[in-house]
Amino acid sequence: MIPEKFLKPYDPKETEERIYKLWSESGFFNPDNLPGDREKVFSIILPPPNVTGVLHMGHALTITTEDIMIRYHRMKGDKTLWLPGADHAAIATQSKVEKEIYKKENKSRYDLGREELLRRIVEFAEDSKKTIIEQTKKMGASIDWSRFAFTLDEKRSLAVKFAFKKMYEAGLIYRGYRIVNWDPKGATTISDDEIIYEERKTKLYTFKYSKDFPISISTTRPETKLGDTAVAVNPDDARYKNYVGKSYEINFTGVKLNIKIVADGAVDPEFGTGAVGVTPAHSFTDAEIGERHNLPMIQVINERARIMIDVPELKDKKITEAREIIIEWLKKENLLEKEEEITHNVALAERTNGLIEPLPKMQWFVAVNKEFNHQREGTTKKTTLKEIMRKPVETNAINIIPDHFKKTYFHWIDNLRDWCISRQIWYGHRIPVWYHEPKCVPIPGREDEISKCEELIVGFGDGEIKDCPHCGAKFIQDEDTLDTWFSSALWTFSTLGWPDKTKDLETYHPTNVLETGYEILFFWVARMVLMSGFFLNQIPFKTVYLHGTIRDSKGKKMSKSLGNAIDPLEMNEKYGTDAVRMSLIVGTAPGTDSKIDENKIKAYKHFANKIWNISRFVLENTEDLKENKITDEKDKELWQEFENLKKYATKDIEEFRFYLASEKIYHYLWHRFADIIIEESKPILKENNKNSRQALLVQILLDSIKILHPFMPFITEEVWQLLKKPNLLLIEKWPK
Repeated sequence: MIPEKFLKPYDPKETEERIYKLWSESGFFNPDNLPGDREKVFSIILPPPNVTGVLHMGHALTITTEDIMIRYHRMKGDKTLWLPGADHAAIATQSKVEKEIYKKENKSRYDLGREELLRRIVEFAEDSKKTIIEQTKKMGASIDWSRFAFTLDEKRSLAVKFAFKKMYEAGLIYRGYRIVNWDPKGATTISDDEIIYEERKTKLYTFKYSKDFPISISTTRPETKLGDTAVAVNPDDARYKNYVGKSYEINFTGVKLNIKIVADGAVDPEFGTGAVGVTPAHSFTDAEIGERHNLPMIQVINERARIMIDVPELKDKKITEAREIIIEWLKKENLLEKEEEITHNVALAERTNGLIEPLPKMQWFVAVNKEFNHQREGTTKKTTLKEIMRKPVETNAINIIPDHFKKTYFHWIDNLRDWCISRQIWYGHRIPVWYHEPKCVPIPGREDEISKCEELIVGFGDGEIKDCPHCGAKFIQDEDTLDTWFSSALWTFSTLGWPDKTKDLETYHPTNVLETGYEILFFWVARMVLMSGFFLNQIPFKTVYLHGTIRDSKGKKMSKSLGNAIDPLEMNEKYGTDAVRMSLIVGTAPGTDSKIDENKIKAYKHFANKIWNISRFVLENTEDLKENKITDEKDKELWQEFENLKKYATKDIEEFRFYLASEKIYHYLWHRFADIIIEESKPILKENNKNSRQALLVQILLDSIKILHPFMPFITEEVWQLLKKPNLLLIEKWPK
C-alpha cells in the first residue's frame, strides 16, 4: 500500500530536520562507523569559515560541492572523512567586536585592556561557532562533527607553536626591518589578501625637486618625496644616461635631500617622464630598488599616517594636508610642470576601509627565497620554500581545476616577497617569542653567568617563560600575534592531530581534494602546500577544485550594502535545501563566476515536487509487480539508455564536472523519464503483460534516487525511507 505521505505534496520543512537527525544518529558521518571493508580512503578538510558572521552563498556553494563528493565516495564504498572546523580570523573578528564595543560603549581596545577585550572576543567567537555549525547542518552537510577543529583551540595552538619554533630553528623565520602593508585605522600590518583595491580619480604631478635638478619626475604622492633618496631611470633610456651615477644635494620644501640617479630595469620609460623618485621607506617597489642600489631608507610617514619630518610647516600634518602644502610650495617655486587627472588603484584595508600605507617596521617574516637543507626520502637537498610550493603543481602531483589557474599560481610564486606573519592585534596566536629584559639583574654568587643571557627565547609547549636562568631578569612575551594564514596553512594536517603521529594523520593525509574559491589560491592554497611540504614532505591534497564567485542575476557581486545578497538559509526555509543546492551547482563550472536569483531556486523546488510525483506514480503502479525483471526488448533499450546516463553522470562526478552530472540527471528525470517514458507507460500499465515495464520503472526510480542523492540528499532519503529500504540511502551502494 502506498504510504500516506505521498498523498500530500512534498514538504521540505517537515522533512529536513528529521532526516538530518536520522543521519546524525546513525553515526555514519564518522568514517570509523561505516559498514563493510573500506580499503580506499577519501578525505576532505572543510575550508574553515570565519567566526565573524553567518554563512553566505559562497559558503553554501562550498558545502554543497564538498557534500556531493563526500556522499558519492561514501556510497562508492570508500572510507570517507569530511572534517569540519572554523577559523578565528583574527583581524576580522577583533575588528567586528571592537566596532560593536565602540558603538555601544564608546570604548576602544585600550580602554578595556588586553584581557577584557580577549574575553569578549572569545565569547563572541564561541557563539558564532555554534551558529556556523547549525547553519552548515541546515545545508545538509554529511560531515564528521566529532572531529570539529578550531584554528585557535588547544591542539591547533600547540601545532602553531611547534611550527614556528621549527621554522625559526631552520632559519626560515626571522625578525627584520622591512616594508609592510600598514593599516593606520586598524593600527596593524595586514597581508596582501586583506587589501581591496578601489579605482579613484587622482592627480599625477610632474615637477622638479629644485631649479638646478636636471630631471623631472611624476608622482601621485608628492608627500612621500620627503623621503626620496634617489631618482631611478631605465638603463636603456638615452635621455638620462649622462646623469646615472651622479648625486645632488637639494632643499625640498625645507627638507634636505641627497638624491642619487640610478639605472634600474623596474622603471617604465613610458610612464610620466620615464624617471621616478625612489622612496625606499614607503613603497615595496622602491624598497626593492633601494636594496639593489644600497640606498638609505628614510621614514617620513608614521603609523598614524601623519608626517614625521621635523619641519614646522609639515610635522604631524595628515597626508592630504601635507600634499596640498607641498603642491603650493612647488607652484610658488615654479617647479610644478604639469598636473593631470588619472584613474588610480587605491589600496584599502578590507576590514577597516583605511588607506594602506607601506611603512618600514620591525616585524616577523617567513623567508621564502632562502636556501636550506631539506630532508626528503632519506636524502638531504638544498631547496627554498618557493620551490616547495612550485614543484608539486609543476609535476602534476597536485592537479588544479581549472587548469589555467596554474599560470596564476606560478606567477604569484615568482613574484612572492618574504611573508610578514606578525600582526599588531590582541586576538590570535601570540608569537611564541620571549625577550630578555634590557638589563641583567645579577644573582648573588652567579655574576659570571650574565654573559650567558640570551636576547630572546622561542618557546614551545612550556607555557609562559618567566625568568632568565642565568640572572634575575624576566622574559617578556612578544606583544604581536601571528597572521591568521599561518595557522590556517597547517589546516590539512593540524586538524588530523599533528605534530603527534596520529592514526588519523597516517590514514587521511594527504587529503584528496581541497575545494575553495579561486580568490584564495595564493593566500591559503599555496601556503598549505608550503607548510605540508616543509613539515611532512607531503602534498596537502591531490586536487585543488576552485569555484568562482556567486553573483546576482545581473552579474554583480552580492553584498549587503548593494541590497542584492541572497541568504541561503532564508531560501532553504522558503524552497527547501535541495532546491538551493541544485541552483548553486547546475550551470556552475569550476573557476567561473555564476549567477543566481530566487527564480532559479524556485525552479528546483518544482523539480523536487516532480521527483515526489514520479516516485508516487511508480509506487502506485507497481504494487502488484510480480518479478523484478526487464524482459521486453523496448524496455531493455530504455534501460540501456538509462545505464548510459548513469555511466556518463558517474564519469562527470569522478572528473569534477558536477554541473554537468546534475544537469544530465535533472534533464533525464524531468524531460525523458517523467515527460516521455512515464507518459508512454500509462497505457502499457493497463495491460495484462505489464511486468517488464513495471520492473523498468522501479529500477529506473531506485537508481535515479541513488545518483541524485549527492545533489538533493533530503528528498531522495525521504523517498528511500518511504520505499521501506533496509539501509539509509546515505550508505547505499552507488549503482554500477
